[in-house]
Amino acid sequence: MHSNNRLEIESVDAGSPAAKAGLRKGDKLISVNSSPLRDVIDFMFNTGPEELEIEFMRNTDKFNTLINVEYGTELGITVKPFRVKTCRNNCIFCFVRQLPKGLRKSLYIKDEDYRLSFLYGNYMTLSNISSEDRKRIVEQRLSPLYISVHSTNRSLRNKMLGNPKAQDIVKELKFFSSHKIRMHIQIVLCPGYNDGKELQDTIKDIYKFYPYVSSVAVVPVGLTRHRKLQLQPVTKGDALAAIKTIESFQKRFQKKHGEPIVYCSDEMYIKAEKTFPPLKEYGVFSQIENGVGMVPLFMNQARKVRFPKALSKKKNFLTFTGFSFFPYLKKFVGHIREQQDVNITVIPVENDFFGHSVTVAGLLTGRDVIKSLHDNADSYDLLIVPDVVLKEGDNVFLDDVSLADIEEATGLKTAVTDGTPQGFIDTISEF
Repeated sequence: MHSNNRLEIESVDAGSPAAKAGLRKGDKLISVNSSPLRDVIDFMFNTGPEELEIEFMRNTDKFNTLINVEYGTELGITVKPFRVKTCRNNCIFCFVRQLPKGLRKSLYIKDEDYRLSFLYGNYMTLSNISSEDRKRIVEQRLSPLYISVHSTNRSLRNKMLGNPKAQDIVKELKFFSSHKIRMHIQIVLCPGYNDGKELQDTIKDIYKFYPYVSSVAVVPVGLTRHRKLQLQPVTKGDALAAIKTIESFQKRFQKKHGEPIVYCSDEMYIKAEKTFPPLKEYGVFSQIENGVGMVPLFMNQARKVRFPKALSKKKNFLTFTGFSFFPYLKKFVGHIREQQDVNITVIPVENDFFGHSVTVAGLLTGRDVIKSLHDNADSYDLLIVPDVVLKEGDNVFLDDVSLADIEEATGLKTAVTDGTPQGFIDTISEF
């Protein structure tokens, strides 16, 4: 957070109520309607559609201004981000600790912040939460929260977190559920630690807090070649065993509550070489950003794409993805070729940077993409880049290779697609 609990204005939209009231970039907000502002959540909580009395500082002078914000109108202020609370754990599977040097600095931040959990769906372990934090979450109804549990066996969980002083997660879940705070839970499956009976016991314990625990996702541990601890990867057998356990709970929960509650990530089904569940069983896709239901949803949407009257049949298109998603994207691209006779090629990119066991598209680096495309680019006119490989709001890969670097190295013009089937079609039609 900012010093003296003051939020600095990063920008003010021209013509907005805030601009008309005289607020400027660099002003530091102190309070709204006499309520002190600690961070952007307080700002959001206290700036509803009403007359706002805003106290702020400009340089060393203090001012007050009145702003009347009509319903449906934005105030027009963007404040600078708060300082993130970082993680004190040393998780045995921590992905940040498996990163090599040379990536952008933001990737090395281990966040453990309930505010990021509420605002963006980041997972936290609740290992550094204070009584003041708990009180605020309840008072401001900061719900849902996204929580990494891994195990409800306290000694095992603390061993996995590398933190012998971590709070009892069951007590934390009990507290938030008693105050009707919704939670989405993540279990990172580490063979030899929290699988088998431990997984069953953990799901049973978490289920006690339904419906405030709204969903539980079981995801395989992600391991790079840079890891120091010799953790075992999730094998096909491990994935099949986990799916079998989860399916037994799903049948029971579906019968009793009309929803499965607990889910396996897509990667678990891919590792098990097992068919995904029907799309309807994913409900509202509460943990799609965690890779739960992403592939089945894509394939469902792929069957419903709308083609424009004419796609360019004189152009040759090239795209890429990770090895996990390659069979599904290849199938979709094949459908486009059959329906529209458009020349599109998709190639899988092997992850040399993190190791070949890392097969998801979101962890591909620009250097690996260039290496894979080097001998495949000559006969193509456009390279379609999925936005999942790029930093949000910027055109750079994890290793700071830019789209301009890709174009220079391959000689191809690039276009970014949003990762949906329709978005892919729209990108082609615009070229």
